[in-house]
Amino acid sequence: MLSIEGLGKDFGNHTVLHHVDLNLRPGTLHGLVGSNGAGKTTLLHCLYGLHADYRGAVHETSGQSIRECTGLLPYEPYFYPRITGREYVEFCLQARGQPVPSLAGWNELLELPLNQYAEDYSAGMKKKLALLALLVQNFRYLVLDEPFNGLDLSANLLLMEVLRRLRQQGTGILLTSHLLGSLTELCDEITVLAEGRVLRHYPATDFARLPTDLLGQLHQQKLEALTALLPLA
Repeated sequence: MLSIEGLGKDFGNHTVLHHVDLNLRPGTLHGLVGSNGAGKTTLLHCLYGLHADYRGAVHETSGQSIRECTGLLPYEPYFYPRITGREYVEFCLQARGQPVPSLAGWNELLELPLNQYAEDYSAGMKKKLALLALLVQNFRYLVLDEPFNGLDLSANLLLMEVLRRLRQQGTGILLTSHLLGSLTELCDEITVLAEGRVLRHYPATDFARLPTDLLGQLHQQKLEALTALLPLA
């Protein structure tokens, strides 16, 4: 299990995360929601070790190195100039000392021009290329920052099915998304983050309450202004 205990993170005098606790178990899908600036990406970066100067503890409870057993999909994947999609995937595998398998099967699903330069891909194609580099590796956990962003409807539906099947095979997946409907359809648990604090962990049985709770928790003042503009009958 990936365990986050009492996580705190500052940037200068600004505290971004306040004592966050969260667990990601193998074989589960865990959603993380919150408005822009809530601290979601910072939390993921601390979990993966991209930020080291945080308070609290982040570890894999069986003693494995998080980097060795976890794949990260950043919000905006970066690709070196003049590297093809195929070369990018091969580079990711070789950096971990893994053999390069045939990419044909996965690329039948993702439909990428692997022999073209990745920097010339559309935003959606770049997201799919970064996903491909994760899917061909046998990670125990995946940490996905806005994986649906930039994908069209067809690719979104396909990705949702891929995530379901990975969970069935025992992969633990932590993902952020602004698409609340996608998370409530997919996840076993959803954590709401606001101003760097966990407001609540929701099990699947409480997902029906999420939209109303979020409106009240994140937009109370705006709801009062809205009532003045559009009074309830």
